[in-house]
Amino acid sequence: MKPLTAALAVALLAGCAGTPPKSAATDKPYDFAADPYPATYQRVMSPPVLLQHATVLIGNGQRLDDADVLLRDGKIAAVGNGLETTADAVRVDATGKWVTPGIIDIHSHLGVYPSPGTSAHSDGNEATAPVTAQVWAEHSIWPQDPGFHAALAGGVTSLQILPGSANLIGGRGVTVKNVSSVSYQGMKFPGAPWGLKMACGENPKRVYGSKGGPSTRMGNIAGYRAAFADAAEYMKKRNEGGKEAEAKRDLKQDTLAAAINGDIRVNIHCYRADEMAIMLDLAKEFGFRIAAFHHGVEAYKIADRLAAEGVCGALWADWWGFKMESFDGIQENIALVDRAPGGCAIVHSDSAEGIQRLNQEAAKVIASAGRAGIAITPEHAIRWITQNPAKAMGILEQTGTLEAGKMADVVLWNGNPFSSYAQAEQVYVDGARMYDRRDPARQPKSDFLLGQDLLRGGVR
Repeated sequence: MKPLTAALAVALLAGCAGTPPKSAATDKPYDFAADPYPATYQRVMSPPVLLQHATVLIGNGQRLDDADVLLRDGKIAAVGNGLETTADAVRVDATGKWVTPGIIDIHSHLGVYPSPGTSAHSDGNEATAPVTAQVWAEHSIWPQDPGFHAALAGGVTSLQILPGSANLIGGRGVTVKNVSSVSYQGMKFPGAPWGLKMACGENPKRVYGSKGGPSTRMGNIAGYRAAFADAAEYMKKRNEGGKEAEAKRDLKQDTLAAAINGDIRVNIHCYRADEMAIMLDLAKEFGFRIAAFHHGVEAYKIADRLAAEGVCGALWADWWGFKMESFDGIQENIALVDRAPGGCAIVHSDSAEGIQRLNQEAAKVIASAGRAGIAITPEHAIRWITQNPAKAMGILEQTGTLEAGKMADVVLWNGNPFSSYAQAEQVYVDGARMYDRRDPARQPKSDFLLGQDLLRGGVR
């Protein structure tokens, strides 16, 4: 019996090293989206806070005037008029001010393309092969990027950090809470699904045209199909069990299989309407669902189809014309995607500067829509930077609106957030006041910036 016992022990150890953990779901015998690097995020403890007499945009299309928002134990406790609370609560007079959910940026490269933007910090594109689904953006994040705190001052409380767009399939993106931490795991949004970053159009064929391909758009599509065909076969063999299930794990295929299963949300950098239509058909061929098209300057041309298929458009307010595939952009793009029945429009940044002013980017959309005869209210527009990105990222049950029981991610503005004079005065993450424009002690700085003022002053 001893030789048998020893052999069994070796087999079990080999299985632990080579097989994804089993899932509780009977239809998913292996968990292709298992996380060996879980979040260590812990909310900052804070007293209850009552924001009083504000104009409140719930984030779901509702607006309350002269209303209160109560934060307790890291959650939204209540929203309404004339709320009462306990004596230990911090009361904030918000008369004449506005309260919204924390802003969520669905497309950011903070931490993977941090400031200063040196080659040593260029960690967003693993441009070594057209398909690098095995890489995870979270393993490139530099938590000391000063851009995180600049974004916090603009009201951003959560963001999805994605790989760049050099590759057909660039790898996993990760959602983080906008808090200071020594490690990315201390920022990682608990329970948030990963996003898979894909890119169609000019970028992959430009990057790989002289490196073995793809060099054409048809080569791009062939590359996606080959990758997902391999993943589907890998997934089938894993799920069937037997010797195939005991084979060495393929980290690239794990990611793609998890996308097919719906455990990882697919985000596609894609500009042209015709290419978005092809990608929708590709998704049907292999059984995955697209959470959002990013950039999509021609999304307005297929707004009805995007709405019908439940795909969000994560778009710029007015970027266009900087390359051929962005040539046919219009400033009414987001408004038209939003206007389609069931449409899901998102204002994203893709910029270390733009993320600081996503409220003003949304204001541009309101203005452009108004010139086209489409009236959009603040209570509707706030959804583009709160509820809708949370929906596409799979975190709407936790955040994105000011509803009881959700995370107390909240911004207090000095006025209408869609005014060019708007400033975030206070920013709360899980109920803790993480930023206060009037309190220097609540204006966090990156470790990287500490002492830089002395260097600039000539002290060495």
